[in-house]
Amino acid sequence: MRTAAREVAFKIVFASRFSGERDENLENTLIKTEKLTGDDIKYLNRVLGEVFGHENELLNIIDGHSRDFPESRLFPADKSALLIALAEIKYLDDIPEAVSINEAANISSKYSSPKSASFISGILSEIIKVD
Repeated sequence: MRTAAREVAFKIVFASRFSGERDENLENTLIKTEKLTGDDIKYLNRVLGEVFGHENELLNIIDGHSRDFPESRLFPADKSALLIALAEIKYLDDIPEAVSINEAANISSKYSSPKSASFISGILSEIIKVD
């Protein structure tokens, strides 16, 4: 399972919301702390590469589907979970969309507000319908 790797990805993307960049020291520390396997690290590099490589595009997609809140007003934790799930949906074909949505909802329910899981599921489901 990639749950631990997704949580590491989430923490790295979340930290970048404040620093403005990908923190390789944090990444290396989290990989060691969470004892990620080779496959986990491969996934982590793929998903982070897509998140940071397509960040503006992904944020524009989120903004276009978040009717009540512009992307700029989303909680950083929610935005981070959305970025990872959307990168998986758009660029990682080996991950089922339902898994990406479920994992994003689980991460947001753990690290954000009680209503975040349904909010994130709704946005991602809307994005999938349109694509």
